[in-house]
Amino acid sequence: MEEITYKGDFHIENIPSLKDKALRINLNKDIYGTFAEIGAGQETVRQFFRAGGASGTIAKAMSAYDKHFSDAIYGIENDKRYVTEARLRKMLVHEVNLMEERIPRDDNPNKIFFTYANTVATIDFAKKYKGHGWVGIRFQVEPKGEYNEIVLHIRFKENDARLQQETLGKLGTNLIYGAFYKYNQPRKLLRYLYDHLDKDQVEIDTINFDGPVFKDVDNRLMSLQLVKNGMTDAVMFAPDGNNVLPARVLYKKNILALRGSFRPVTKVNMDMYEKSYEMFIKENKVDKEKTQVIFEITLSNLRAEGEIDEQDFMDRARLLCSLGQTVLISNFQEYYKLVEYFSQYSKNRMGLALGVNNLVDIFDEKYYRHLSGGILEAFGKLFYKDLRVYLYPMQNEDGTLTTSENLKVHPRMKELYKFFKYNGKVVDITDFDTSNLSVFSRKVLKMIAEGKTGWETMLPEGVANLIKAQSLFGCESEEVIHK
Repeated sequence: MEEITYKGDFHIENIPSLKDKALRINLNKDIYGTFAEIGAGQETVRQFFRAGGASGTIAKAMSAYDKHFSDAIYGIENDKRYVTEARLRKMLVHEVNLMEERIPRDDNPNKIFFTYANTVATIDFAKKYKGHGWVGIRFQVEPKGEYNEIVLHIRFKENDARLQQETLGKLGTNLIYGAFYKYNQPRKLLRYLYDHLDKDQVEIDTINFDGPVFKDVDNRLMSLQLVKNGMTDAVMFAPDGNNVLPARVLYKKNILALRGSFRPVTKVNMDMYEKSYEMFIKENKVDKEKTQVIFEITLSNLRAEGEIDEQDFMDRARLLCSLGQTVLISNFQEYYKLVEYFSQYSKNRMGLALGVNNLVDIFDEKYYRHLSGGILEAFGKLFYKDLRVYLYPMQNEDGTLTTSENLKVHPRMKELYKFFKYNGKVVDITDFDTSNLSVFSRKVLKMIAEGKTGWETMLPEGVANLIKAQSLFGCESEEVIHK
């Protein structure tokens, strides 16, 4: 029996019940595997036991809950932690290897093996930490075939451990079903993870697909789908271009963030980064060894005619990562939401590097009409934290500069601006490269579109070569240009 449901922004679809999903797996005589669940009970495998017909599907169900038993089975992690991606991947490999050792292929020529695993911490007794975990599946799609993996990180939003356990059971069932029946449609598989779940129950903030059936899947684009579909507020990419868990990068760090369209990244962007970074690491309470720089692009900057231009996104991310930067794609239009997001992971000093127009926008009341306390509430959230704004100047048409000293905001905001300015929350970047002040990304894009030359000198070293070699931003080149 199928249920007709409406999934938020998604179309109306016929979605099988959890029992039907589990039963379809159970009744497939070829699917055979193990369940290993740590930390939140055996919530996923319970769905399969309840559905019936599980004896031909479930080789083993276990919960190595005790740390000593868990270490004896999977080994001890270098960081002595249990709710980690490394732990999950060890579990997946270990359990699959056991099946391969113990189940004779000659006697079971048509079996396709899988291991589902999770390592999860639910909400603590004091309700201080809401809980999170790693969930994954390692599976075949044909007998004796290579294994594929789907690994994801979740953050619970519910305030009750029992509800979190039930949510995990539903998510796990959706993942196993999707792995076998939607692996050739990874975007749909991603959306179907929320079947019979609400986005205010659980957040998926990282996902990676690996293996031969996913050879054409770009995990960065899949991460973009997480933000686009409202499954998370932000995703992060490491300098190597791969998805990375934001908590791992930001935990207890001093954070310097630069927001922009970076379409493409220019010399002025890099000058703003370098000069603000030099100022930031000289601040009190800032440890250079524990400082993380983030280049952030809001989802609103990725839209073209109301839709996200995914190729455009790929172009920007690729260029920033090629410069050794960590990239955050977020749903935060307002800066205070970005600072609140960072504050989930770190209470240390933070910095924002801004251009003049960005700072003027911060003092525009229209962005805060949805808040009961208006702009004062937003500024309380923004500057209550240990935050400082580093302002990059703007060159005017007459050659003069706009800085924090002569910047003009709305008359009603004048005193508020003065308050933050003279309390040291806004400081000028003074040691800037004057030759960059006439560089604008929109000018570069226009020159590329018109087939003109000269734009190359406005970009950091190597970026123009990448744009030409990979025909980014509509650039058409006659030959591949190498450094």
